[in-house]
Amino acid sequence: MNPYQRFASSFAQLVADGKSLPLGGIPARVKTKPQPNAPVALIFSPHPDDECLIGGFALRLMRETGMKVVNVAVTQGSNKSRQEPRLQELKNACDWLGFDLEQTAPDGLEKVNLRSRAVDPARWSDAVKTVAGIIARYQPRAIFFPHETDWNITHIGTHFLVTDALNTLPRDFECLMIETEYWAPMPSPNLMVESSVDDVADLLAALSFHVGEVRRNPYHLRMPAWLQDNVRRGAEVVGGQGGPAPDFTFATLYRLRQWKGGRPENIYLGGKQISAAENSGAVFSFSH
Repeated sequence: MNPYQRFASSFAQLVADGKSLPLGGIPARVKTKPQPNAPVALIFSPHPDDECLIGGFALRLMRETGMKVVNVAVTQGSNKSRQEPRLQELKNACDWLGFDLEQTAPDGLEKVNLRSRAVDPARWSDAVKTVAGIIARYQPRAIFFPHETDWNITHIGTHFLVTDALNTLPRDFECLMIETEYWAPMPSPNLMVESSVDDVADLLAALSFHVGEVRRNPYHLRMPAWLQDNVRRGAEVVGGQGGPAPDFTFATLYRLRQWKGGRPENIYLGGKQISAAENSGAVFSFSH
């Protein structure tokens, strides 16, 4: 008998069982609100649901350091009939996690992609001003946004939208740049952040509030496997090729740099790993 048969079948059974779990409607958690003057982290989400998919690190910063996390809804999707329902689903998910929510426009920005950047400079300039205004108003200590080759055209567009906005700000503006990945892996992530079982469960519960999306494609049930695969890859590309793997179960990979003097700067050599046992605020000691 193959000793891995039961092991493999248990994964398939978990996904099958997960299809009977509720979508949204989960009783609200008890949340501690950040202090009014708490430092801010902004998540520039290309679509509603990205705040949950890449939000492991942001969730930890909120819970462990008292930061205020604000999810910026760059778009509300391209399907006009779904934009208002997706906004409500996003509100429910952010509220469940304890994230604040900032809209870029009543229905979100449109055509956030490199083609629009190239052929419709007026539309793009208006979008850049909107994002720059949000950054200037919040003065965040950290911003999350996709890396430049994250496959999906809106993810890639969001990367350049945010970097173009940063380039319009005063040269003395500084923040941590935390680039994310979902649709395509980064070639050079330098930070792996572990998520506890409780944090993963909370991210999944929040993701389930995006009811219309996960009914169409139950990707929330496959998110734990993706977080596990991040540990496999991160052990090598962040920890060093051939190095020992950390004893993480779930993790998310990021590229951490600092925006300083009007440009991105590397803030350390090699890669860093933050376990669930450490305080995630240690990331701020990396900057200079």
